Amino acid sequence: MAPKVLVSDKLSETAVQIFRDRGIDVDFEPDLGKDKDRLAEMITQYDGLAIRSATKVTEKILANADNLKVIARAGIGTDNIDKDAASKKGVIVMNTPFGNMITTAEHAIAMMFAVARQIPEASASTHAGKWEKSKFMGVELTNKTLGVIGAGNIGGIVCDRARGLKMKVIAYDPFLGQEKADQMGVEKVELDALLERADFITLHVPFTEQTANILSRENLAKTKKGVRIINCARGGLVDEEALAEMLQSGHVAGAAFDVFAEEPAKENALFNLPNVVCTPHLGAATTEAQENVALQVAEQMSNYLLTGAVENALNMPSVTAEEAKVMGPWIKLAGHLGSFVGQMTDEPVKAINILYDGVAAEMNLAALNCAAVAGIMKKFNPEVNMVSAPVAAKERGIQISTTNQDKSGAFEGYIKVTVVTDTRERSIGGTVFSDGKPRFIQIKGINIDAEIGRHMLYTTNEDVPGIIGALGQTMGGSGVNIANFTLGRAGAGREAIALLYVDEPVPAEARAKLAETGLFKQIKPLEFDVA
Repeated sequence: MAPKVLVSDKLSETAVQIFRDRGIDVDFEPDLGKDKDRLAEMITQYDGLAIRSATKVTEKILANADNLKVIARAGIGTDNIDKDAASKKGVIVMNTPFGNMITTAEHAIAMMFAVARQIPEASASTHAGKWEKSKFMGVELTNKTLGVIGAGNIGGIVCDRARGLKMKVIAYDPFLGQEKADQMGVEKVELDALLERADFITLHVPFTEQTANILSRENLAKTKKGVRIINCARGGLVDEEALAEMLQSGHVAGAAFDVFAEEPAKENALFNLPNVVCTPHLGAATTEAQENVALQVAEQMSNYLLTGAVENALNMPSVTAEEAKVMGPWIKLAGHLGSFVGQMTDEPVKAINILYDGVAAEMNLAALNCAAVAGIMKKFNPEVNMVSAPVAAKERGIQISTTNQDKSGAFEGYIKVTVVTDTRERSIGGTVFSDGKPRFIQIKGINIDAEIGRHMLYTTNEDVPGIIGALGQTMGGSGVNIANFTLGRAGAGREAIALLYVDEPVPAEARAKLAETGLFKQIKPLEFDVA
């Protein structure tokens, strides 16, 4: 059955056609996002939801999204998506951070020109038949100091364009290294230095706990007299009330804002002030950008729903299409290993330790971690997946650690998962053979070679005669066919294990008969998702 996607905002028809061309069933309802109740009612039937800014994906809507696997935002900002609720629900949240970078950067530069030369006011005056040539005295950008807060993708483009305008560019970004700053031709500074020196300040950071109100009243007071401030990033980065007061006092010479703390902005402290340029969140509003992000979101969603590739995800590790081809069997293996130790553990889990050896250590470990943790956490909540499992583990206070090592044995690579409780540790190792099939290769330190099936039976015993006979006779007598059979032991007369791959679940009566023999210390039925 083909995956089903809902497009609830205005999106390019070309993007909608991409879904159809990729074999995905798509419903194009560009006005549905404005109707929360109807969206909540309809969302139950979809695997994917493609949106822009009009659709608000709330916890209430997600509560009904029982089949939803992915939400993709055509654009950068995802403030309209409850990402915590989506993660708990196991829904991937994607955005398209690269489709509108140039457009947004160009808008910031345009806004800087507009406020430097008071273009909107001069235009309005001239349209009104006035000829106030002497009233609109501007400033040049050449040789002025531009302070860029946030020198990432968009901020980096702004830096490049500003240098082309012969501006002196200084940048504050905690993640900007000195080598990268040198390559960009900008001076890396602390925030206070930027505030003190900049003639123009432009913001290019996401809205987070760290960046909220970064230009607070206190920080605005540190700015150079006559500064001009541009915000084409996110609302809530600037104290708008304090900025309005400083514009009126003359400390700030001008401001240009494309984004506001509350949107749509019908009222704002910055409105109707002299030399304040305001636009209605137009940073990405160009024909090219709208088409780019729409096409990107359609490709990303299709890739995930059809191949498992995860691109530009905000709440789980990304896995490229190329990685997905190679890692698919390893992701399944990690999930099976986690499922094994999860099913074997009846006590609260304190810690999960994952060892990667050889080729496994060179893969996307974040994704493999998510798969292993999901396998473990399914014991406590069958609804968890790679997205929600790390959240569930964190809520339970489970510590997760990983270790990488070079090839250390007969296999090109393997994964070993260990679960720690108050009383014991349980571990299992596995690898992927050349046929692409995952195998269990070690349980409790005992080497084995076990194919993984949907229904399995795990037993432990002392290494004594009669084990194989007891297992075979009991399964046969109960009508259970054994598809595969693996034995392993720590040594002659020591602890031994058996792992049976059977065609159907082993009934309780058969397990009771095995227990009656007195040969087995542990008898545990296991189930694995091998689809």
